[in-house]
Amino acid sequence: GEAKEKSTAIDLSTISEEDMKKALAFAPEDMPGPLLEESSFATLFPKYRENYLREVWPLVTKTLEKNGVSCKLDLVEGSMTVNTTRKTWDPYFILKARDMIKLLARSVPFPQAIKVLDDDMTCDIIKVGNLVQNKERFVKRRQRLLGPNGNTLKAIELLTECYVMIQGSTVSAMGRHKNLASVRRIVEDCMKNIHPIYHIKELMIRKELAKDPKLANESWDRFLPRFKKRNVKQKKPKASKREKKHEVFPPAPTPSKIDLQLASGEYFLKPDEKKARDVERKKQLAVENGAKKDKERASAFVAPVEAAKPKAKQGEDESDKIEALKQKFKAQAQVKDKKRSAGDGDISDYVADSTLSKKKKKTKAI
Repeated sequence: GEAKEKSTAIDLSTISEEDMKKALAFAPEDMPGPLLEESSFATLFPKYRENYLREVWPLVTKTLEKNGVSCKLDLVEGSMTVNTTRKTWDPYFILKARDMIKLLARSVPFPQAIKVLDDDMTCDIIKVGNLVQNKERFVKRRQRLLGPNGNTLKAIELLTECYVMIQGSTVSAMGRHKNLASVRRIVEDCMKNIHPIYHIKELMIRKELAKDPKLANESWDRFLPRFKKRNVKQKKPKASKREKKHEVFPPAPTPSKIDLQLASGEYFLKPDEKKARDVERKKQLAVENGAKKDKERASAFVAPVEAAKPKAKQGEDESDKIEALKQKFKAQAQVKDKKRSAGDGDISDYVADSTLSKKKKKTKAI
């Protein structure tokens, strides 16, 4: 029979990380000649990052020149550019430099952004601005990622072993490929109204299960929590349905300007007659407007209508009349009594004294 060839596959799990790094290390001696073509990448940065980039740019150029990559900061256009040169000995380094300028544009500080140049570090810039249409809802969900005093963001960073930076409509993350996938899932689910706390609980359980070597080859689904999605439907006000009248024939079209002129006979008039008609029309409008204005002016001089006095009830009027008559009769009786008492007096009371009258005249003259 035919001899079966044995597979010589290498088990990567048996190789340590240090040995793997040594095997994959790339030195300047491994690049025999310069690159055939020049590669360049550019990215824009916001206006508020201009001062910081201007301060940090000498350090950026120094780090990139070590690997033979040139960089340019254009403050007029607001852009950063990286280019390969004839001294570039690592062909993949230009992609790392591109990631670094992207992180610098997204408000990541330089000491942190420089770490992306390492071989075991990658970055992922997640765009979240288009995931939620409503602006208020977007701001609330972005705040959930931060949490109170940034506690939720710290928990995500500790569990995923990644650096996460939230700025505007993007989330910048730095770490290993596997960990970056979980960060992206947390961010995208948060924008889909799934709270990050559920993912944090799941990551904590996974971290504890990874410590047990017995569960290395088993499924962890029985240990992981299963959260039920509850859709709380809001009661919407019922719109009143109006009964539509089903008409057999469509509605008549609105008459055009020519149709109206034909109906009134204006279409057949001569231009002079039309002008005379327009002048008469304008005069009539002027007269009507003048009359309206006169009425408005006259209304300012019209006396306001006085409020009518409330009429008293019939019973109250009769009682008041009776009391008034009583008072009248009493007054008349008192006057008669006084006259009778005066009849008993002396005649001197009714005779005018001459001396008194003279004194009164003198006082008047003075």
